This record gives sequence, structure tokens and C-alpha cells, in this order.
Amino acid sequence: MSNLSRRIFILGGLTTASVAALQLGATAQPSAAASVPFPFTLGVASGEPDDNSVVLWTRLAPTPTNADGQGGMPNADVTVDWQVSTNQNFTTLVSSGTFTARYAQAHAVHVLAGGLAPDSEYYYRFRAQGFISPVGRTRTAPAPNTVGRDFTMAFASCAHYEQGYYTAYRRMADDRPDLILHLGDYIYEGGATAGAVRQHLGSEIVSLADYRRRYALYRSDPDLQAAHAIAPWLVVPDDHEVENNYANTVRADSSPALTAAQWTARRTAAYQAYFENMPLRAAATPSGNSIQLYRRVRWGTLATFHMLDTRQFRDDQACGDGMKVCADADLPARSITGAAQEAWLLDGLGQHLSTWDLIGQQVFFARNVNSAGAMNMDAWDGYRGSRARIQKGIIDRGVRNPVVLTGDVHASWGNDLKADYANPSSATIGSELVCTSITSTGNGSATTAIPNGSLNPHLRFYSNRRGYVRTHITPSQLTADFRSVATVTEHGAPATTARTFVIHDGTPGLADA
Repeated sequence: MSNLSRRIFILGGLTTASVAALQLGATAQPSAAASVPFPFTLGVASGEPDDNSVVLWTRLAPTPTNADGQGGMPNADVTVDWQVSTNQNFTTLVSSGTFTARYAQAHAVHVLAGGLAPDSEYYYRFRAQGFISPVGRTRTAPAPNTVGRDFTMAFASCAHYEQGYYTAYRRMADDRPDLILHLGDYIYEGGATAGAVRQHLGSEIVSLADYRRRYALYRSDPDLQAAHAIAPWLVVPDDHEVENNYANTVRADSSPALTAAQWTARRTAAYQAYFENMPLRAAATPSGNSIQLYRRVRWGTLATFHMLDTRQFRDDQACGDGMKVCADADLPARSITGAAQEAWLLDGLGQHLSTWDLIGQQVFFARNVNSAGAMNMDAWDGYRGSRARIQKGIIDRGVRNPVVLTGDVHASWGNDLKADYANPSSATIGSELVCTSITSTGNGSATTAIPNGSLNPHLRFYSNRRGYVRTHITPSQLTADFRSVATVTEHGAPATTARTFVIHDGTPGLADA
């Protein structure tokens, strides 16, 4: 960047592009005289906040869905400038620098912006190739030994592009939360479906170029961009970021047909593309066909997020997967987390770092049995020894406020966690909040009758609409609003609160608001 261009950027920008960028999350438009196309088509994002730093993300992609996965960028590295300010006009800078966006990483940008104050709100933006990006809003966590302000956290999962519009993401952005969790199935791997609300490009994704192109398609959506621009995110994948219902190195289906080497290459490509497209710290940089994703994130002494990975280390689903009556699911040696992650979780829960221990993970945790006695082998019901050890650990370690946050099942659920699910009068030891999907399975229905509720009295709430969960967390209580939209096959529906629960400090289980 020339000295003059850098001075204009620092002063807040004088071009058409920079004026548009001052509107939070808005796409900065290139000037008519631009000799290169606008590179910030995928918006901006932030994530992984601690008390003095946050990851800032963007990806340069002037034509994002090009088949080669490179987004229309040349085979060359590009310098990207970045700024963090206390205001949207960028009149007071608190951090800035440059980053080299590399062709080999599809020109993804991961900046660790440090030197920030705890428990504070900031705005950030990028500049590359003569253009200024949209502006994003982010914030830091409180200092580890302080409670900090009460805060709002929203979480979501399962955003099948073909099955609807991302209205729920837009409504999350409207709420202006302090933090957003995404609990998996950010993309779906399948090919284009005739007659869908929107269509994937191409066939089922397998190669690195395929995965990059799929992320670019999803991230081109303005509602998703708005949700990323409004708050920092914590993310964990589930299965569709690679392939439906895969377990560690075991495939759940045989289509498309892949050799062992091709399956390894597919996982490698999927993990690389996930890292490239998420605001993750360098510790999550993939190593071959593995990626380190389970981690702990502190929010002062108010909350600790234990983010789990229930795909990479799990045993294969018992009895061939699906809804089954399956004695093998009770085998103590079976694990959904792997031994190392299980020990890490129990150790973290035992440290009593915060008032609220929030376990962000992918699949249904509480027992959910149907009238035939069958349970879902892909969920914790298929790994009952794993669940029993975690729940025993919660009891033995005196975890005061354990709350499991879950995605995957395309419906909202509110659950009490029981010491013994076979005995409804046994102690309630925690709570589970299950967010519905953003779009997956379409509009759903207005039903709130709990499926098999008489067989599972600890399951307290059910809704089959699309949406998300919004929580407000204080030292004395966690309030959970199950937010829903009536339609995703049409764009722009309002969000309403289907049900609100309160979890009181020191009193496990869901209480009516």
C-alpha cells in the first residue's frame, strides 16, 4: 500500500468504498474506476475472544464460487491491512497491522488482534487491493478474575442452504448478542437438489476446491454475513462439514465410492476448508487429516465454554447406526469423545472456574427413547457409557451449574439431565438446551407436543420450527429464549419466542420464566 493510501485508510477513508464500510456489516461498493474487482464478497467475521484479543477473519474472493475454489484470486500472495477501533468511524485506533493472505490458503485471513481491553466492544475492518471491507463488531471477554457485565449469547446449528433462507441468522444479528456459538453443520456436503428453495453448485463435494466453493456459496448469503459481522463466534463442526454421520475414520455410507486414501484426502480437505473459513486461532490449524477443535474459552468468572468435538474421536455407531434397540450402546469402553477429550472435560469441570459451565457440543445428550425402546445410535444414547461417566463426573466434582448446549436434531428441545433416566424421581443434575436448525428440513410445523413425552418425562419442551436459542446470562440465572421463525421457504419472516426457561444458580434443571 502506498503512503497516501495508508494515510487515507488510517483517517477513516475518503472513497465510495470506505463510506459504505462505515455501515456495520454493509458491503463496501467499489468505485466505478476500479481496475480490479471487489475482494470482500464473503464479508468479515471475528471469533475466539479472550480478555485481551480476538481473531479477525475475512477471505479475498472477488468471484467466490469459481470451480477451482480460489475465488477468482490470482496465484499470488496479497497484503491485507487491518484496523480495530473503539468506534465505527475508526477515528480512534487501538490496534492495526498487516497480514499476508496466501494463495495456498485460498487467501483466507486470520488476524489475532491483541492489546485490547477486557470486557470491551470494538469495530474492525480490512483493506486490500484498494478496497475497504465491511465493518464488523466484536468484543473481548472479561478478565479471568472478574464477573464482567451480564451478557447475551445466541447459538445455532444446521443451515442447509438448499432448504431455506437464512432468516434466523438475520434475526440473531438483530438481537445484537455479545457472542454467537455455532454447533455444527455450517455447510452440507450434498450435490444440487432439483426443486430446492436454493441450489448447491455441482455434485457432492469431495476435493479441497469443492469444499472451498461450498463455503463461499454459503458465506455469500447476506443474512449469514450479518450474523458474523455483529458479534464474535465460537464454532465446532458436526458431521456435514465432512460427510453425514461419519465416526472418526469410519464412513457411514458408500456414496460416493471412495478408496481408503480418497476418504483420508476428503477429511484432510474438509478440515482445511473449515479452518480457512472460520475465525479460529492458530492452535486449530489442521495437521493432515486431523484438526484440534475441543477447547475451553473463559468468560471471566461468569461462564466457561467447554467446546467439544464428538466426531473425530468417537467409536463407530453401535448396531449399524440409526434408531435401534442396541445392548452394545451400553458397553463401558465405547466413547463419543475419546479418552483424552473426556479426561480434559472432566478436569475442566472440576476446576470450578466460573458460575456457569456451558458445554457446547453437537448431538442430543439426554436420554430419548421411543415406544419400541429404540434410541438414536448417532447421539449420546449410542454411547451410554460415555454419558454416564460425564454425568458421574458432574456429580462427583460438585459442578454447580452444568448446561449442555446442543444442535443437530432440527428441532428445539429443553431437557433436564437426570442422575438415573430410568427413575424420573432421581436427582436433576443439569440442563440441556437444544437449538433447532437454521433451515434444515424446511419450515417444520407449529407442533409443540413432546414426542414420546410420557416415556421421557425429563424432556420438558419441543418445537418443530426453525430458529435459534438466545440466552441472557447473569450470576444469578441463565434465561433461555427459544426463538423461531414461521417460514424459511420465504424470506424475511419475523422471529418470535416460542418458550422461555430460567435456570437458577445452584438449582439444576429448567424452571418456567
